[in-house]
Amino acid sequence: MDLQGKKGTAVLLCVLSYLAAWRGVAWTMKVIAPHISFSCSEGNNVTLPCIIVGPLAGPHDKVGRNFFFSVNKDPKCPEKVHPRHANEIFHKPQHGVYSGVNHKGKFWITLTNLTLMDQGTYCCFVYDVAQKLNATQLQQAKHAYIDLNITKSGNGTGNENCIIHDASHIEMDPKEASIAAGLATAGCIMGVLSLPLILLLVYKQRQSVVSTRRAHELVRMDSEAQGHENPVFEEVMGEAKTRTVAQIMRQQSESGRHLLSEPNTPLSPPVHGDCFFPSQEPIPESPDLVKI
Repeated sequence: MDLQGKKGTAVLLCVLSYLAAWRGVAWTMKVIAPHISFSCSEGNNVTLPCIIVGPLAGPHDKVGRNFFFSVNKDPKCPEKVHPRHANEIFHKPQHGVYSGVNHKGKFWITLTNLTLMDQGTYCCFVYDVAQKLNATQLQQAKHAYIDLNITKSGNGTGNENCIIHDASHIEMDPKEASIAAGLATAGCIMGVLSLPLILLLVYKQRQSVVSTRRAHELVRMDSEAQGHENPVFEEVMGEAKTRTVAQIMRQQSESGRHLLSEPNTPLSPPVHGDCFFPSQEPIPESPDLVKI
């Protein structure tokens, strides 16, 4: 294998390692916001959605959902204040705040009759809760955030007057990103270190194949030189190889012996120029044929 092929193999191993690492990290529960920001006018309504992706830590775990509001537009909503101070939005509408959940992992809140007081950052939190020994235990918690900007112009209703900015990509938590990078780097290093061993195994395999072919060729040549059939091919084909007269004559010619060159053989040509075929003796006539 040339140098370019070795580099290509190493790069492929690194790519596979990175993909495996990112997939391993991504295969956990997450919450994403398909829209990163809304710009709406006063008096409008707006729906802020979030989506849960990935499995829970346990098959019997429960999911908890919540929304918090940060007037300072902190993406983590450390104040832990509910939108419009509505604490039970997932049980009943309060202060013009409505909530919803569907079976595909999507959940949302709807704010009606927006005011300038609603401007800020809304964080959607998801909790993975396990029930153990009559007590709940938090397994993991994830969150995403949405920015809401309110303008004074306009006096409509509905999302048609809101400007929506979609998320161009899903951001990964820095801690998870560092774990993925570490796993990928380790996998890449292991792939590069194992490359010489892989090349050595491939080289030995090719040498074994070449040696076997050479051995079969030598056996075949030796068998033909001795006038025997090739035992290697007899075992493979399961039947004897038939040799033609031309092959026999060629072999005799190569060994210095000619089939018709020795005198006094039944098929030897006459020495003194006689006809090659022997003269026929006269056949006596049958008396019965003469009478007829």
